[in-house]
Amino acid sequence: MRQIADLHIHSKYSRACSQDLTLENIDKWCQIKGIDIVATGDFTHPAWFKEIANGLVPMANGLHQLRSGNGKVKFILGTEISCIYKQGDKCRRIHINIFFPEISDVEKFNDYLEKGGYNLKSDGRPILGMSAIELTKICLDINKKALIIPAHAWTPWFSIFGSKSGFDTIEECFGEYAKNIFAIETGLSSDPPMNWRLSALDKITLVSNSDAHSLPNLGREANVFDFAESSYDEIYNTLKNKDKKKFLFTIEFHPEEGKYHIDGHATCNVSLEPKETKKNKGLCPVCKKPLTIGVLHRVDDLADREVGELDNHIPYKNIVPLSEIIAEAFDLGKNSKKVQEEYFSMIKKGKNEFAVLLDLSIEELKKIGQGEVVEGIKRVREGKLFIEPGYDGIYGIVKIFNGKERKKFQQASLI
Repeated sequence: MRQIADLHIHSKYSRACSQDLTLENIDKWCQIKGIDIVATGDFTHPAWFKEIANGLVPMANGLHQLRSGNGKVKFILGTEISCIYKQGDKCRRIHINIFFPEISDVEKFNDYLEKGGYNLKSDGRPILGMSAIELTKICLDINKKALIIPAHAWTPWFSIFGSKSGFDTIEECFGEYAKNIFAIETGLSSDPPMNWRLSALDKITLVSNSDAHSLPNLGREANVFDFAESSYDEIYNTLKNKDKKKFLFTIEFHPEEGKYHIDGHATCNVSLEPKETKKNKGLCPVCKKPLTIGVLHRVDDLADREVGELDNHIPYKNIVPLSEIIAEAFDLGKNSKKVQEEYFSMIKKGKNEFAVLLDLSIEELKKIGQGEVVEGIKRVREGKLFIEPGYDGIYGIVKIFNGKERKKFQQASLI
């Protein structure tokens, strides 16, 4: 049975996150999106942990469900930790996703941190002055099946391979515990083929998650499994064994749309491809200050081949979120009334967003959506779009239609 999982999200207790991110709303929006398994996020925050403990009901399989819900969405106990520490005469800033099967595991982990003097109330994604090695040891001592996944692995500022504060290898970061790292999260600014360029990652399972800070962003990246019955152990073993029979594909942002795909300096509105950056010796051609080195550049630096071998890799599918496709088709903001009305109309008729984006035929789509929107979905499926790449914290811009094409569709709809 197909199960779509988003394993990295946040709650209302994380900085710069929507106050609408409650358990009830997450459950509701997972059903709108078509997500079957979702991380709780932020379980180290005392108030959010209390809501998790009271609002979720443990299942017998290491997953949980909403006490007041219909049981369609399963929650996995997961959170993101920010580790900031010094190693090798360099300040490291690494974000790491960790998962446990039982509430008691989380209680032990949180208790350890509280006794260590860490401030867990300040943010849903706490900053810990400990190494990735120490964090991994703590988790595995609590439960040998704790799952540790480096988050958004290539983001410049806070990731295992980040250009600003990361490492060159998993072994350099995790030391003796590198053998316990089965998967990494590729992040919005990279996709599987970029990661396939590193032979060191051939045995690593690549996962994709939304890192959602708001409800509509749930599932913008996700993982598609085939489980006879979903459970914590099924997720753990599938990632550990890189099981292609059970891990069908990842759902991906176009990496160019990510905020750190290419190099740049947002203050000066400068964006550069890696070759141009190297010609400029890493400096902004306008102000001469250092550029933020993006994911594409960092992959180039660490890659040991142009194209990875395909035999042992999990497939992937690129999407553009449905609200963005509708907004582009109508030439309106994605939060505009007309876009939202069309979005929820298509969701109601098409079951959920992933069904609309991935499953329904073009003929089926024509029965539930307007012509220009259906054409937009068709073009996204075919990869016929233009994206102005993101850089230095600025999202890339997706273009599906030009002005003349929109006008043609609008005129056709009046006939």
